[in-house]
Amino acid sequence: MSQTIKIRKGLDINLKGKAEQVYGETPTIKTYAIKPTDFPGILPKLHVKEGQQVQAGDVLFHDKVNARIAFCSPVSGEVAEVKRGAKRKILEVIILADQEVKYKSVSDLDPSTASREEIIDFLLDSGAWPFVKMRPYGTIANPSDQPKAIFISGFDSAPLGPDLDFVLHGQEKAFAAGVSLLSKLTEGAVNLSVDVKSAVSKVYSECPELTVHSIQGPHPAGNVGVQIHHISPLNSGEVVWTVAPEDVAILGRLITEKKYNVQRNVAVTGSEVENPKYYKIIQGANLSKLFAEVVKSENPRYISGNVLTGTQIAADGFMGFYSNQITIIPEGGEAEFLGWVLPGFGKFSISKTFTSWMNPSKEYVLDANLHGEERAFVVTGEYEKVFPFDIYPVQLLKSILIKDIEKMEQLGIYEVTEEDFALCEVVCTSKMEVQSIVREGLDFLKSEMS
Repeated sequence: MSQTIKIRKGLDINLKGKAEQVYGETPTIKTYAIKPTDFPGILPKLHVKEGQQVQAGDVLFHDKVNARIAFCSPVSGEVAEVKRGAKRKILEVIILADQEVKYKSVSDLDPSTASREEIIDFLLDSGAWPFVKMRPYGTIANPSDQPKAIFISGFDSAPLGPDLDFVLHGQEKAFAAGVSLLSKLTEGAVNLSVDVKSAVSKVYSECPELTVHSIQGPHPAGNVGVQIHHISPLNSGEVVWTVAPEDVAILGRLITEKKYNVQRNVAVTGSEVENPKYYKIIQGANLSKLFAEVVKSENPRYISGNVLTGTQIAADGFMGFYSNQITIIPEGGEAEFLGWVLPGFGKFSISKTFTSWMNPSKEYVLDANLHGEERAFVVTGEYEKVFPFDIYPVQLLKSILIKDIEKMEQLGIYEVTEEDFALCEVVCTSKMEVQSIVREGLDFLKSEMS
């Protein structure tokens, strides 16, 4: 293991509702959906029609820009609906699932003898390529690129994040097979970062192809972008690829099971969950039955992902493509008696406005209230306290707002994605939608540079 990398800037938000390391019984789920909105920069072209029968692994749509990047059905069944929004934008492709999943056959591949080109073709043909992302831009990787390295973050430091050692338990062979595939895709290292506070998982230690790094510090230490920045920063013209740990196992199942099996071990967390625990859920599942069983309040907010970077979904919504966590918190919105006048013993604050700094181990119940409205965007120094990059965050955001490409590049936009700015959004006194600004900047830059 390499020398420990210490992350000093950041913030751990200790929320109530962490999942106990047991599995609950997943209710029968009848509908699943793949949402093109989960994939920034993708222009979907449908392959199917309503009423058509599909197997798990059949292509539902592909990218118009790169037709080889396909998105597949997670289950077998009937295409029940193609939901569209404004200007006929595809929002969801909904599948009415069979009682028993039927899988499309996947071709054989031996990672030890296959060439890089054969592995890329294998991942593209099987529909698993969307699990491989790239920096810069934080989008699905371009299979024509030659990455200087591949990065896997072996722990999740986000609020109520799942324990990845527990999630991957029993998937050792699949994970090792996935690592073997990835090791052929780069001439550089396949880097894995682990939390210094925990022992290295047996799942990781049995993969000799991995270069393991130890990370110490508060969130966002678990973000792969932070790890790239401190291990092998991106220079102009360079590309790195990233894959989440459970997605590595999904890639490996193409080898060990010879099928497109996208079942996930999902942490259902949050203060509004009766008994937070883990559930085995197939990607894209409709969560209405699960919510009906586990939610204990009448007005919750449902989030596919964590509270910082997740996507709000409806009570009958679908789990996101990359999600391995569901979070349920109070919606808020109620009038607060005397507001800021009260001492706020139960409130969380990164400053000493309230008393939370005196009890860092206390678990908090936080709602979705903004506690203010958007105001002038000024330099306060708050971003820099939680942003562990050698980048000026406010200046970068302002260069994005005025669409100054040269300034964006000089200020380091190629090293970040929106998740790296999530804590800046939390501490922002101006109430700016920081993550949306960063995503718009990355999309603009990609469109101009391609």
